[in-house]
Amino acid sequence: MTATLDLDLARKVLAAQPFSALVGAEITAYGDGAVTLTIPIRPELGQQFGYVHGGVLAYAADNSLTYAAGSVLGPNVLTGGFSITYLRPAAGARLRAEARVTGATRRQAVCHCEIYADAEDGASVLVAVAQGTTRAIERELGSDGR
Repeated sequence: MTATLDLDLARKVLAAQPFSALVGAEITAYGDGAVTLTIPIRPELGQQFGYVHGGVLAYAADNSLTYAAGSVLGPNVLTGGFSITYLRPAAGARLRAEARVTGATRRQAVCHCEIYADAEDGASVLVAVAQGTTRAIERELGSDGR
């Protein structure tokens, strides 16, 4: 039997990912084919010009696309592939990745993601967009999200 992935379990799964803990990722909204993942922007996540490194944006896209898919396919999903387009450099207080399912079958979902850089004053700038495919797998998650 496949467990239902709710906000609490989604957060447990995220907490079980060492890289997610390293970047400080947090799920702030989850369910019904959508997710919002946030990452506080700090100097350690930067590149040589002081902007957020593209790898951090790619991580945000990858994980948010997969979590959005998990809300419709169940928790046993893996990224099948994704593409990302960087629109402008990311700087500010936090990254906010919002992903949603655009279409799904029983075992696969296609999702779209928009990544914003949010400033302390509430201003928001779209910095990247991504699209990806997620597939359901046979492996079951444990109660600790692993």
